[in-house]
Amino acid sequence: MEQSPPPAKSWSIHTRSEIISKYEIQGRVGSGAYSDVYKARRLSDNLTVALKEIHDYQSAYREIEALQVLQNCPNVVVLHEYFWREDEDAVLVLEFLRTDLDAVIKEGKKRGDGVGVGEVKRWMVQILCGVDACHRNMIVHRDLKPTNLLISDDGVLKLADFGQARILMEPGFVAPDENTQQYEQNPLFQEHTAPPAEVVPEMDSSSEGLRNKRQGIVSREESFREICEYNIQDSLDDIDKETSIQDGDTSCLATGTASDIGDDTLKSYCSYEVEDAENERRGALTSCVGTRWFRAPELLYGSTDYGLEVDLWSLGCIFAELLTLAPLFPGTSDIDQISRIISVLGNLTEEVWPGCLKLSDYGTISFAKVENPTGIEACLPNCSPDEISLVKKLVCYDPAARATAMELLHDEYFSKQPLPVPLSDLRVPLTNSGQDEDSPGGWHGYNDMESDSDFDDFGPMSVHTSSGGFSLQFS
Repeated sequence: MEQSPPPAKSWSIHTRSEIISKYEIQGRVGSGAYSDVYKARRLSDNLTVALKEIHDYQSAYREIEALQVLQNCPNVVVLHEYFWREDEDAVLVLEFLRTDLDAVIKEGKKRGDGVGVGEVKRWMVQILCGVDACHRNMIVHRDLKPTNLLISDDGVLKLADFGQARILMEPGFVAPDENTQQYEQNPLFQEHTAPPAEVVPEMDSSSEGLRNKRQGIVSREESFREICEYNIQDSLDDIDKETSIQDGDTSCLATGTASDIGDDTLKSYCSYEVEDAENERRGALTSCVGTRWFRAPELLYGSTDYGLEVDLWSLGCIFAELLTLAPLFPGTSDIDQISRIISVLGNLTEEVWPGCLKLSDYGTISFAKVENPTGIEACLPNCSPDEISLVKKLVCYDPAARATAMELLHDEYFSKQPLPVPLSDLRVPLTNSGQDEDSPGGWHGYNDMESDSDFDDFGPMSVHTSSGGFSLQFS
């Protein structure tokens, strides 16, 4: 029996002459609700690349915008060029990276010997350099997690999947370049801050608004001015729709990681976003971003006035998972996520986080007083005091108290023995992360695609109504 042809959207990229004239498409390696990713060969020099076809305007706009600003950063995935015309999906040409940090964690767990301290430090340094580059450019990633930290065959780690990223404009912002030079000149960091092997060429695009007309390195102020001008002129094309992104199953695939189609790789990492176009136009943020396990408390409590610090919380969760090979807060719903955090850090109060009473949902959801929170130490068994200290500098309620990526790069943890290993000594997995079929009862069993409104697992619950609405209290 003859098979029916695949859906039209899966093959639309094959009909675009401007793409197939430059690239040989070798096959689809990932697919999600808002993107399809193909492995391809660049005809001019046989370079293997990833073609990411994005079906959502906002995600495409954000990713291109962020990657253009970060195009000279060694620890950010390379955007070679992109194609975007009216009535066509955007197609990003990205470097092809076959594995990610999640695979490093899983392989260490499978081997039984974990990830060596020197390796952990090298991975951490690379992550921090990538995040520092974002934050110096006032870019908040908003979806940092192991599967979005891609790794090249020679061990270079790169931040990827900027579909939820936002550039935060602050009047008079000046990047602390002098501090940057201090760590870039440090021998511990020199190895991976070298220029990338391939110089990123001038971007080519048929989209006038985002066409990159710059050659070489331009000032950050000029970059921001161009982006601001485009935002004012285009105003996101006056989108008057809400988008609901539930692309968790292919988040890493959407940046060029290899995978078998249909793999349930990220079932336990549900990533979604609900965007209000009116808020978008006036610069407000949405709280429903990022993958739940790595989502900062201010997002879980509905804040739309947050900053770069949400990425720092995610970093703490990533570092903890790298150290223990298990997620720090594997919540099964947003309520469960908050409950797990409170059980470790204690109740959220003005004493530990001045201003928390102003959070949108602070008065809506409350928990019984936790008399004896377990503390971060209990979550990091067999970890050294320095490792625990590093995580605690990031996993804390008050965003203002979280250490910046720059501050952590200067932390004495990285200058103590054992030092970060050379890139050549890193154990790089051969393939990307996948579902661990040998441990169905492990943390992969948390199916994060469940509804956030499922309260069945939390025991007694009381609902209090008032003229202003209602609140939920869990005991």
